[in-house]
Amino acid sequence: MSNNNLLVIIRIRGNVGVRKEIRETLKMLRLNRVNHAVVVPNTPSYQGMLQKVKDYVTWGEISKETLALLLEKRGLLEGNKRLTNDFLLENLKIKSIEELAEKIYNGKIKLSEVPKLKPVFRLHPPRGGFARKKRRPYRDGGELGYRGTDINKLIKRMA
Repeated sequence: MSNNNLLVIIRIRGNVGVRKEIRETLKMLRLNRVNHAVVVPNTPSYQGMLQKVKDYVTWGEISKETLALLLEKRGLLEGNKRLTNDFLLENLKIKSIEELAEKIYNGKIKLSEVPKLKPVFRLHPPRGGFARKKRRPYRDGGELGYRGTDINKLIKRMA
C-alpha cells in the first residue's frame, strides 16, 4: 500500500446474513448502508477494521482531485444542505472546496473539523454498474477489498 494518508471506504454489500462482529465493525466505520462512503486516515487501527470487513467493502487511496469531487457533489451539511464555497468562507475562512480538499489531503485540517459536515457520503450506484462479480476480491476479478488508486475511477462513476 502506498504512503497516502487518506483512505476512502465504500460499502458494496448489504446486511443480510452478516455476522454480529462484522456488523458492529461496519457500524463503527459508519457504513450502515450500501453505496455509503467514508474518508478515514490510513492508520493501523483502520487497517485492522478493513481486514475484518473486507468481504463487504472496497477501499483504496483517494486522490486530491477525487476528494474535491466527493466534497463538491456529495458533501452534505446538517439538515441535508449542500457543502458550498460560501459556507466554507463563512465558517473556516477557506475560499473553495478545492482548497479544503487540498488542506484535508495534506493533513492540515481533518474532515471532522469542518463544522456540521456529515461524515458519510451517500453515493449513487456506479454508472454502468459493477463491471465484475461483486463477491470476489478485486485482485481476483471481483469488486471487494483493496483496490489502491483504482478506487478513484469507481468514485467518479458513483459521485
